Amino acid sequence: MINFYAEWCRFSNLLAPIFDEAADKVREAFPEPGLVVMGKVDCDTESYLASRFHITKYPTLKVIMNGQTTKREYRGQRSVDAFVEYVKRQLEDPIKEFHDMKDLNNLDDKKRMIIGYFERKDIPEYQVFRRVATNLKDDCQFHVGFGDASKAMHPPGQPIVAFRSDKALSNDEDETFKGRLQEYDELNIWAQEKCVPLVREITFENAEELTEEGLPFLILFHAPDDLESVKAYKDIISNTLIVHKQNVNFLTADGVKFAHPLHHLGKSTSDLPLIAIDSFRHMYLFPDFQDIFVPGKLKAFLEDLYSGKLHREFHNGPDPSSSDDSQVTGQVKTPTTPPESTFKKLAPSKNRYTLLRDEL
Repeated sequence: MINFYAEWCRFSNLLAPIFDEAADKVREAFPEPGLVVMGKVDCDTESYLASRFHITKYPTLKVIMNGQTTKREYRGQRSVDAFVEYVKRQLEDPIKEFHDMKDLNNLDDKKRMIIGYFERKDIPEYQVFRRVATNLKDDCQFHVGFGDASKAMHPPGQPIVAFRSDKALSNDEDETFKGRLQEYDELNIWAQEKCVPLVREITFENAEELTEEGLPFLILFHAPDDLESVKAYKDIISNTLIVHKQNVNFLTADGVKFAHPLHHLGKSTSDLPLIAIDSFRHMYLFPDFQDIFVPGKLKAFLEDLYSGKLHREFHNGPDPSSSDDSQVTGQVKTPTTPPESTFKKLAPSKNRYTLLRDEL
């Protein structure tokens, strides 16, 4: 766990004694050499390291496991107890063992999972499986069976690793890994593609991370028990909008937990489900959720963001079209009134970080 800081940063200086005390307590709790290392990098002195790890704010707390930076940096509470508890969680076994195939019938079908079927633990393939599980435990559940518990699922001497989709929330298909189980990179890349879906759920825990990615949000707000709308939305995204995945974050949100953005849009939980774009400047409401079933309708809405049409209408009113009454001579076009972005407020805060883009 590495604290990237700058001497002149107020928040770095506030964190320094807390981080040092936490390091002492972690060393007491986990004395085994090399099991846990807590270090610091002065980014002014070590500018190469700051650039290599893409540091854009101070302090940034990066976590490295198995020689690789984890996808998620530490964004939790900055207290001694919180740091120690976080380290303890990272050291917990990321894999749950099942002892009977029937146990797999009771797994949560709202979770994506990777399941391993092995004869024994003391083989290289299982050690690779463990490394991948450690890296992706925040994105997937990992389960494993040994010996008699899993022999029906794989040929003798040939372990199998398979992906099981979140069937309650998507129509993604299950899949068996076809690569080489002794190659960490092969299994890790495949598992990451399966564990991190095209459409992700935004929560208060990951909102800062998602917002920092800097991509606009296309977001479905839904009632907590409305799984059918989630499935339908994911299908539409997968079938018609996947080409835009580099330019937008496709998200779902619990409309009860995220009631504030709904209120900002002039809506309430009684209006769920609904879809909106948050461009980090404004929020634009998709007129009618049922229109996602009209071919091309949701795609056109997203492309109106890219073309600037949504923003033009904010200033000038609806764009004229061949069938639009606004072309009538003398008719005044009324500008639209999209509210300001609410999700940009969940980005890294100036009350918590020194943001480099503001310093440069």
